[in-house]
Amino acid sequence: MTRIAKVFLTVLFTAALTLCVANAQQSNTESSKTAVSKTSAATTAADTKFLRAVGKADLAEIELGNLAEQKATNSEVKQFAQRMVHDHTQNREELKQVAAEEHVTVPDMLSPKDKATKSELEKLSGAEFDKAYMNDMLKDHRTDVAEVRHASTTAQNPAV
Repeated sequence: MTRIAKVFLTVLFTAALTLCVANAQQSNTESSKTAVSKTSAATTAADTKFLRAVGKADLAEIELGNLAEQKATNSEVKQFAQRMVHDHTQNREELKQVAAEEHVTVPDMLSPKDKATKSELEKLSGAEFDKAYMNDMLKDHRTDVAEVRHASTTAQNPAV
């Protein structure tokens, strides 16, 4: 598969993730207009786990995106990294607001897995870095899309 095809697939998965989040937000907004707002007591353990997982994922996307903005050699990879930093920074701010309302602490440090990924990427350069970064993004976004889809149908708290 060519590099352009991989970039295209990654952008496609990013768009899918964005659409899932937008649909979930729209559904939550609509349901919160018709339903009584639940308090933090309504936040289940699964909801809390999801909020923390999203916080970890956003932080990783921001950290790795910043790294890619510095190290990537392909302009499309750099643009993608900038988009990741922008979108996940915005998402993280919104997440922090919801988490604070629900008395959930959002992680502010990379997970050991994400630290290891960052460490491995830091050792690479040129096209090798670009390929490894995009492969990691593709893998992570597949997982993220599945988690968001699942949470959008199972979350007990409309704010989540």
